[in-house]
Amino acid sequence: MSAPDAPAGRVDRDRLTRLLGAPGCAWLVDRIRRRMERAEPLTGPVTLAAPTDGERAAAERLLGRAPSGGRSLSIRLDAVDTVLRRSGVSPDGLAAAVVALTGPVTLLSDVRRREADAWHDAYTPLTEFCSERPELADWGEHIRVSGLVRRLARDPGSARALLASAVTALRSLPADPAVSLPVFAARTLGDAHALDDGTPLATLVHSGVRALTGFPDGTGAEWRREAWACAGLLKDALSSTVLTVGLRGTPALDWATDSGEPAVLTLRQLTRTPPRATPPVVRVCENPTVLATAADTYGPHCPPLVCLQGQPSAAALTLLRHLHSHRAKLLYHGDFDWGGIRIAAALLRRVPWHPWRYTTADYRAAAGRSPLAPSLTGTPATAPWDPDLRAALSELRVRVEEETVLDDLLTDLAP
Repeated sequence: MSAPDAPAGRVDRDRLTRLLGAPGCAWLVDRIRRRMERAEPLTGPVTLAAPTDGERAAAERLLGRAPSGGRSLSIRLDAVDTVLRRSGVSPDGLAAAVVALTGPVTLLSDVRRREADAWHDAYTPLTEFCSERPELADWGEHIRVSGLVRRLARDPGSARALLASAVTALRSLPADPAVSLPVFAARTLGDAHALDDGTPLATLVHSGVRALTGFPDGTGAEWRREAWACAGLLKDALSSTVLTVGLRGTPALDWATDSGEPAVLTLRQLTRTPPRATPPVVRVCENPTVLATAADTYGPHCPPLVCLQGQPSAAALTLLRHLHSHRAKLLYHGDFDWGGIRIAAALLRRVPWHPWRYTTADYRAAAGRSPLAPSLTGTPATAPWDPDLRAALSELRVRVEEETVLDDLLTDLAP
């Protein structure tokens, strides 16, 4: 829809170009056109600060007289309209003259309405997908209102293509059996790099994966890898590992347990062939020294033990989630220091566990037996499983590592 009162058929183009189309009137035409786009009346003054001599001369030719003096240049649109009509240059007035010079004018309200319609249409793939998968309705609404797609896509057309590709990927998830992320992208989207970190599509699909699997919010490369793995997509599936001893359920694990040897499981193994057997209780420790000593002490009779080796990896989380989902009770022990508390809390947010000699009472007892234990340093952290533990660490300011209480842990592991 064009701006009203803008017929351009009856103009003297040569004279109009000399009067209003001169370079010195470009600022004036631009101001008039913007008013027309906003459907504002073409009346009243418009003012130009610090005009050039050429702009003053153009205004004088247009009005047939010298404009008012001063540092600025002010022109009344009513006066210009009258000049154009009376001279016959543009019998239909100022709006028709501007259209003749610059082309049809579209109302900004029309532009905004068409843009809104285009963006509404862009979300059609997402709307249809969420109607098929009602459990993702909240996620779909969040994507719509959060502005994520508008930040990722330049325009409605790009947004629709992005959402269509995201829906194509999400319709094929979770992947069973698990598959490499690049292989999945190539097979599903025709581009092995379509879901590489940092791409708009990867950002959107990763968001959908978390909604699909219930994976908690987080940050960092390890967190992204874990979320992909929950949907059966393996990103760097060989470098993420977890250390175990005493587990059974695959030929490799059965051999290692019978031999009394620890086993290193990759994320690839755990997503493709998780253990088929699940013991009623599995203990979890933070440091590999605990697991190695348990293997040395009990050999083939060592009960199931999993070692995080610091922050829980994607492989460790995958294994522990699998064991928990098959009704294994997880018992956890870690270092009594602020770093150990944070590791334990991060694990608890992802997988339920119960403390294994990892309470306030256990800390006080261990600290009392360790007069040479190093001092506790760092920023305090809260222990969600035992709110009193933070206060005890802050009070005693003693760091108790797992190796310090190794004899107690081995006693618990005795067959």
